[in-house]
Amino acid sequence: MRPQAWAVCSLFLLLLALTEPTKNSDFHLAGDYLLGGLFTLHGNVKGIIHLNYLQVPMCKEYEIRVVGYNLMQAMRFAVEEINNHSSLLPGVLLGYEMVDICYVSNSIQPVLYFLAHEDSFLPIQDNYRDYMPRVVAVIGPDNSESASTVAHLLSLLLLPQITYSATSDELRDKRSFPSLLHTVLGAEHQIRVMVLLMLQYRWNWIIVLVSGDEYGRKNSHLLREQMAGQGICIAFQETLPTPQPNLAMTVYERERLVTIVDKLLQSSARIVVLFSPDLALNNFFLEVLRKNLTGIVWIASESWSIDLVLHNITELRHTGTFLGITSKNVPIPRFREFRVRNNQAGPPTPNKTSTPETCNQECDTCLNTTKSFDTILTLSGERVVYNVYSAVYAVAHALHSLLGCNETTCFKEVVYPWKLLQEIRKVNFSLLGHQIFFDKQGDLAVGLEIIQWRWDLNQNPFQSIAFYHPAQGQLLHVSPISWNTPNNTIPLSMCSRSCQAGQRKKPVGLHPCCFECIDCLPGSFLNQSDEFDCQPCPNYEWSHRRSTFCYKRHMAFLEWHEAPTIFVTVLAALGFLSTLAILVIFWRYFQTPMVRSAGGPMCFLMLTPLLVAYLAVPVYVGQPTVITCLCRQSLFTLCFTICISCITVRSFQIVCVFKMALRLPRAYNYWVRYHGPYVFVAFFTVLKVVIVVGSVLATTTVPTMLSDPDDPKIMILSCNPNYHKVLLLSTSLDLFLSVVGFSFAYMGKELPTNYSEAKFITLSMTFYFISSVSLCTFMSVYQGVLVTILDLLVTVFNLLGISLGYFGPKCYMILFYPERNTPAYFNSMIQGYTMRKD
Repeated sequence: MRPQAWAVCSLFLLLLALTEPTKNSDFHLAGDYLLGGLFTLHGNVKGIIHLNYLQVPMCKEYEIRVVGYNLMQAMRFAVEEINNHSSLLPGVLLGYEMVDICYVSNSIQPVLYFLAHEDSFLPIQDNYRDYMPRVVAVIGPDNSESASTVAHLLSLLLLPQITYSATSDELRDKRSFPSLLHTVLGAEHQIRVMVLLMLQYRWNWIIVLVSGDEYGRKNSHLLREQMAGQGICIAFQETLPTPQPNLAMTVYERERLVTIVDKLLQSSARIVVLFSPDLALNNFFLEVLRKNLTGIVWIASESWSIDLVLHNITELRHTGTFLGITSKNVPIPRFREFRVRNNQAGPPTPNKTSTPETCNQECDTCLNTTKSFDTILTLSGERVVYNVYSAVYAVAHALHSLLGCNETTCFKEVVYPWKLLQEIRKVNFSLLGHQIFFDKQGDLAVGLEIIQWRWDLNQNPFQSIAFYHPAQGQLLHVSPISWNTPNNTIPLSMCSRSCQAGQRKKPVGLHPCCFECIDCLPGSFLNQSDEFDCQPCPNYEWSHRRSTFCYKRHMAFLEWHEAPTIFVTVLAALGFLSTLAILVIFWRYFQTPMVRSAGGPMCFLMLTPLLVAYLAVPVYVGQPTVITCLCRQSLFTLCFTICISCITVRSFQIVCVFKMALRLPRAYNYWVRYHGPYVFVAFFTVLKVVIVVGSVLATTTVPTMLSDPDDPKIMILSCNPNYHKVLLLSTSLDLFLSVVGFSFAYMGKELPTNYSEAKFITLSMTFYFISSVSLCTFMSVYQGVLVTILDLLVTVFNLLGISLGYFGPKCYMILFYPERNTPAYFNSMIQGYTMRKD
């Protein structure tokens, strides 16, 4: 055999020697099938002297843990109840072997003892399929670190292990721990309950205190993961120092505790989440009391949420409100009487002699101490006790199935651990009103409770506040909490107070929970999905300051029932009728000198577009459409261009007839021969058509919605306003013609009275020039329904200016002074004008 193998064997034999158990003690009950139990009757923590000097711990030198002894009694009670009062395993006697593991100091030796044969010998084999250890299953231990150590060994032989309070999620890994099951929910659910509690009371500014071991580090990491995205921030996190076994504080420990408590006093956070074994908290809370720290909400992890020793420090009620996460309370009938009865050792195992007791299987003062805590244990409820109780029953049901038991008998046979493990995974039964079965991860789907510590007399010291079941994933049956605050108000713990509706958060510092509240401006709103940015309202909606949503705008456009519309429509109707009357009069007196002097056939070229323009006035009224917008952008401007170009060429003709005919006779002949006036009108009309078509192609005739600058509640529905440049070009052409017409008219102001149209043309062109420039200026600085009204009003006035300003006086002369509408009168006026010029 190689030297390495000899070393391994020697070490193993040494461990076996250290684990030689007591055969006949209060921790042993003989039976056909034995269950192993690992409990913490005495407590110590890592970092103590015996570990530093590699000394074997003496468990009874440390403080008794009443809860640990209570849980051991629960296992004994379950075994005896099955043996005496249950229909389970008829004719089969269950036994147990239980060991005090001293929290973490004594885990290896009991496991080796459980795995060994009756002769305390564990053979080295290449196949353990047919190997039968001393116990068929192990219940415990209570903490994750010890459970992991034990599970690594038991999983090698697939010996079933059911832990009743170890919560580490790493223990759920079936590849590492295939034989480990749990009657308590994992740390993920425990911390989920904490986060739900914080969300329930809107606490987003917390402090985290952890122990310096693996338990504190892993749970604080899980807490950070679950708080991510929930809007909860950690003000600071501190690690509590590990106390000495006698709880005497060293100088370093005292300095660390003083520093931590001072930070608690200075912080604005009022919620403290504490992940630590109960053994490490006594000195911390004594320092809290010494510093007179008050107003804190302490959230306890499951490791100390129902610790009776800490609860026994009644002064803690003045420090704040204590809330804890623990297993659901399930009362077990007749357990209280069993817990405080005198221990009765089981009958000696045949052919075995008694050996001296060891520290791992004796506790002289456990029963008396438990009796002194009997009242508070009874009032607090059998919480973790039920986890042990149900674990024993799960093994019993699996044995019942594996042994092929009926109502009267069982077939006693060798039970191999791996076969029993298969049956445990299949169990599904009801126990005290709860269904017991294990899921794929080996978890028993039991619920959790949030409890509050109470110090009222004759009341449950751990009052249930809310219930959590993993299937629902939320807090159920939430009851009021008795807060240790003035007027019983819910404590506030926020870095920044919640913003009011319609206010966005502006981060301050590194924590997202610290922020300033900024009002959302008009035209924007605060979306619930984004608390840090105000979203702009769509174009067709509006909002006031500090709004959380947008309102639909009222669509505004020129309507028929409005007073301005009625006024302009009446003017347009009068203009149309008067223009129609002028057309009839000019048609009737077409051969008269008055009509000829006004332009003759060209008058009808002017009057017809005027009539069309008057008829098109309704396109300005009502909801804009593509057709009406096209008419607004093309029809009116074309009509104006034809009319103004006709007036301009008419003014030019008047000047040429009396002043330029003699000076430029040849040019005048060309003008007359090639119908110069109509060519002039056609040229500018074609030019205007090109401009209009370009504007339509460059922009669009689809109506657009614009917000009213004076009233955000109103959305103006109008034709596309983005054609200002094209509109300026189009208007500039008309303005140019009006200026030219005005100039020629001004040049002919001294003509005979019958031909003196200068003042009427001057008036019309001046009005058109001023109104067009004013309208363009107004449209460039303002957008609203008033633009449409003014545009229509200016259009109608310009039409009336041409109809009545240019044609009105001629109709007046035709109708009321017919004697002046003769060739003789016109000839006399021309002769008189010529004589004056000579």
